[in-house]
Amino acid sequence: MTQFSINGKDVDIDDDPATPLLWVIRDHIGLKGTKFGCGIGLCGACTVHIDGRAVRSCITSLAGVQGAHIVTIEGLDPLGQHPLQKAWIETQTPQCGYCQSGQIMQAATLLNDYPNPTDANINAVMSGNLCRCMAYIRIRKAIKIAALEMSEVHPHV
Repeated sequence: MTQFSINGKDVDIDDDPATPLLWVIRDHIGLKGTKFGCGIGLCGACTVHIDGRAVRSCITSLAGVQGAHIVTIEGLDPLGQHPLQKAWIETQTPQCGYCQSGQIMQAATLLNDYPNPTDANINAVMSGNLCRCMAYIRIRKAIKIAALEMSEVHPHV
C-alpha cells in the first residue's frame, strides 16, 4: 500500500510499486488532465508537482511517492484561476492543447524559482516541455503575464 496526498486529498493505492505515477493518477484516481506523451520523461506532457517540484510522472514510480504531496493540473487551482491558467486563456496559448497541462505545471515551478523570469530563464526551465504545435512564443508571453500578475499580488515574493 502506497500512501500520499494528491491535490490535498490523502489516498492509499494498492498497486505494483513499479507502476508509473502517471497511470495511477489517470487510471486509479481518475484525473485525466495529466497526459501521456512519450513515456520516457522527455516531452513534459505528464508533468506534475511532487513536494513542490515539477516531475515527469511517466518515469516516477508509485514507490517513489510514498508520503509525498502531489499536485496535478486539476489541483493547481480547481477553479482555473491560477495566474498561469488565466494568462493561458488570455493569450490563447494552446493550439491543440495536449501538452498544455504539463507546460503550465512546469511554468508554475519556473515562477516559484524565478518570479521575474528572463527569456533565458524561461528557455532553460521550459526546454524539456515540447509542444508539437510550436506555441512557444505564446507560452513565453503567458508566463510573463502570469509573472506580472503574481508580482502585483505578492510584490515582495
